[in-house]
Amino acid sequence: MKDHILESRKFVIGGIALIIVVTYIIRLAFLQLMSEDYKTYADSNAFLNKVLYPSRGGIYDRNGTLLVYNQPAYDIMVVMREVSGLDTLDLCRTLGMTREEFDSRMSVIKDKNKNPGYSTYTQQLFVGQIPAEEFSVFQEKLFRFRGFYVRERAIRRYRYPHAAHVLGDVAEVSPADIESDEYYQSGDYVGKQGVERSYEKYLRGEKGVEVLLRDARGRIQGHYKNGEKDRRPVPGKNVTLSIDLELQKLGERLMEGKKGSIVAIEPKTGEVLCMVSAPTYDPRLMEGKQRGKMMAKMGRDPLKPMINRAVLGTYPPGSTFKTSQALTFLQEGIITASTAYPCSHGFRFGRLKVGCHGHAAPLPLQPAIATSCNGYFCWGLYYMFGNRKKYSTVQDAMTRWKDYMVSMGFGYKLGIDLPSEARGMIPNAQYYDKAYRGSWSGLTVVSISIGQGEVLLTPLQIANLGATIANRGYYVTPHVVKHVEGAQLADSLLKKHTTMVDSKYYEYIVGGMRKAVTGGTCRAADNSMYEVCGKTGTAQNPHGKDHSAFMGFAPMNDPKIAIAVYVENGGWGANYGVPLGALMMEQYINGKLSPESERKAEEFQHKHVSYGLSSESRPILVSKNREEKKTATDDNSGSE
Repeated sequence: MKDHILESRKFVIGGIALIIVVTYIIRLAFLQLMSEDYKTYADSNAFLNKVLYPSRGGIYDRNGTLLVYNQPAYDIMVVMREVSGLDTLDLCRTLGMTREEFDSRMSVIKDKNKNPGYSTYTQQLFVGQIPAEEFSVFQEKLFRFRGFYVRERAIRRYRYPHAAHVLGDVAEVSPADIESDEYYQSGDYVGKQGVERSYEKYLRGEKGVEVLLRDARGRIQGHYKNGEKDRRPVPGKNVTLSIDLELQKLGERLMEGKKGSIVAIEPKTGEVLCMVSAPTYDPRLMEGKQRGKMMAKMGRDPLKPMINRAVLGTYPPGSTFKTSQALTFLQEGIITASTAYPCSHGFRFGRLKVGCHGHAAPLPLQPAIATSCNGYFCWGLYYMFGNRKKYSTVQDAMTRWKDYMVSMGFGYKLGIDLPSEARGMIPNAQYYDKAYRGSWSGLTVVSISIGQGEVLLTPLQIANLGATIANRGYYVTPHVVKHVEGAQLADSLLKKHTTMVDSKYYEYIVGGMRKAVTGGTCRAADNSMYEVCGKTGTAQNPHGKDHSAFMGFAPMNDPKIAIAVYVENGGWGANYGVPLGALMMEQYINGKLSPESERKAEEFQHKHVSYGLSSESRPILVSKNREEKKTATDDNSGSE
């Protein structure tokens, strides 16, 4: 008689054994077919994928002068799984580092938060950008340090101590860089500022790879399949800037000992001819391993040399802004070229007074521009905002006014091909409704007509205003790159923007700016070789001495250059703005300065402006303040 209990146990035990065998088979199949871990481990024993880095593209000025190039350097890489029997002290002595630095670097490499994608099988950057002369000592001892390898790289070199804010620099990638772009891995380098950052994808090129075979002891035996799987790197593309190096040099020289900016634009193309931000720094200080220390040092400098004031500094434009007001009033029919307004040392209405310097009055439009009459433009705004035949409310008038300003390139970022740009400030009706609880008029905001009050522009926007007037009503998006090897510039950089004002009205403004040079506030800009048009600006500063500004272009009927000069706390526009602008235009149009102009340049180079170190004397930058103003300026027709 069969023992049914024994029979049942036999089936149960057999079933358990079968389940175990199937589980092992499934697990083995998963490890071999699905999981990359063992494959990676096996491949790492048999192969070494050696990344070949491309040569980064060079950067040239508009005349073909090489500004940025590469110099051979080396990275020391480590494969953690292969490190054994390491004489740590010998390695530290060879590389000139302390044991603490060694431990810190190893800790960072193993930290997946600081080093995303870390693997013990793959090469990790241990020390980067070692110059050739220092590398030779390490190379002699490389055989002693199992698990350490050498990777050929390049150090970015900057030939001249100029244009730091335009050129930018490169540094090791951050975790955010790696996460945002699969091209990068730990130890790679990426453009961090300026053109190096905004044209990174052109400059960096494409990586290559060599697949090398190892023997059982990890020694390299040669190329896998005779190099069939290798891929050569593709060099980065060369970039030609629109910057004129000689003009940039002169601008930086003239701005020594001063805070502010000079921006020059070729009107017809929108190409930026120079972009000076003062104080500046030598881009060569940002090369290689010293970058971190220099960043920290300049970050502590109270004059903030790292800030590109040309695109990030926002200032009251002062009287340079009056040209935009005249254009608006002409187009809206508020004035004609012959309209004259009184100016009794300023604008007076009841107890309200906006001061002005002494000059003949009343004046029509062009003499008002030439003498920079405050009264004229205050009256123009008063009559525009009070015209109930055209606008049913002051809010409607304000909206119409703001639309003109936006069409001229104010209140928005212009879209320059640099990684950072401020938008400035153009107030709108909602802003004033909130500030004055809905009870305000043209008299309340009359100061905006002379570039004061809430109006803030960047030096780039002021220079762009000059280019727009020079073109009689349009501008091309300002850009600092003229050409990328084998590629087209983005359409947005070549876009032509037409303002809301007819070109015929620009001729009146051009005439007024010409009169300012021949017999008005810009006489110091006059040049017998070509006709200069200009407009001064003296921007009031409640925290100290007024800011000195100039906006102009030349020659009058065939404009080659439009320029804005802004010197913080420089006083009258004629003190610094006009003479510096005149020297810059002469340098670009003639290719050099005359002996007399050279003497003036020397004089201004050594003529410094005294600054306190309080934050109040610095330009208004992107801040919480700006975020508040951003909300106030948003509406359907205007700013971002």
